[in-house]
Amino acid sequence: MTELAVPEQRNQLATREPDEPSDLMKWVEDARQANLVAKSLATTNFAGAFKGKPDELTAAILAGQELGLKPMASLKSIDIIQGTPALRAHAMRAIVQGHGHEIELVESTNTYCKMRGRRKGAETWQYVEWDIPRAQALGLLTKDQWKKQPKTMLIARATGELSRLIASDALHGLPHAAEEIDGYTSGEILPARAPLSVAQLTAPVPVAEPATQATEIEDGVWDTEAAEDSVDWPETAQPGGAA
Repeated sequence: MTELAVPEQRNQLATREPDEPSDLMKWVEDARQANLVAKSLATTNFAGAFKGKPDELTAAILAGQELGLKPMASLKSIDIIQGTPALRAHAMRAIVQGHGHEIELVESTNTYCKMRGRRKGAETWQYVEWDIPRAQALGLLTKDQWKKQPKTMLIARATGELSRLIASDALHGLPHAAEEIDGYTSGEILPARAPLSVAQLTAPVPVAEPATQATEIEDGVWDTEAAEDSVDWPETAQPGGAA
């Protein structure tokens, strides 16, 4: 190594830029900022089902950020169903289409749904079909939302299946539509159901005592006046008294 090369190397070391923060450190900072936003939003009606739940709201904002959603869009796109976070079907379609992939509704009725989709740049369409017999085979028709809006639920199921088929990479850690998860009720956050105890199932139902009783006197005549006199009426509710 020449004498001229040594000072040049030292000069390069002296002018090196400090290391860039790691991806984890960036994520920690994003989480801190998201929590500040969540604490403010959680007190408002805009938070919807996340109202009063800043920690869950923080997680929803961070999950939405990884999917390319802004905080307010995340509130209307992500649900927690039986403890499982999931995207609503309309949000799933928006994310897939936002990545340049195509999803089209071919046919939709109360009993049948057909959709098609293809990845960006692909020529071949992928088709997905959902109908009432298929839903019945999975035991879905007894659920409240399937009774109220079968057409919407068929579309949601087809959307989830098709989105995973053509663009699973765009969905990251939220590959299921909220409407596909057991317990979905109009986009609300539902706690896990606790099983009923044996006591709750076998406890007798209390029967209220009748407020008045009639007294039978001679010759089968019922003495209703005696019954009224036997009732302990409150002062303000005496028969014929002031209300």
